[in-house]
Amino acid sequence: MKRSKKYTAAAAKINADQLYTPLAGMKLVKDTNVTKYDASVEVSMVLGVDPKKADQAVRSVVNLPHGTGKTARVLVFATG
Repeated sequence: MKRSKKYTAAAAKINADQLYTPLAGMKLVKDTNVTKYDASVEVSMVLGVDPKKADQAVRSVVNLPHGTGKTARVLVFATG
């Protein structure tokens, strides 16, 4: 499959054998963007915690700068 000039230029900037820091990785993602629109990025991290233990639970909230434009709805199933 033939790739575009933008894609091949972006692929040349990435070294698959190198481990990047989170800051360097985000900079690389921004520099190698080949789309003309604001793309989204998915990030996965291995935290080394046991999700079965309550004191090691990882939860977070992200406030978007302009919101999502939707009304938030929350459904909770709880016992006790």
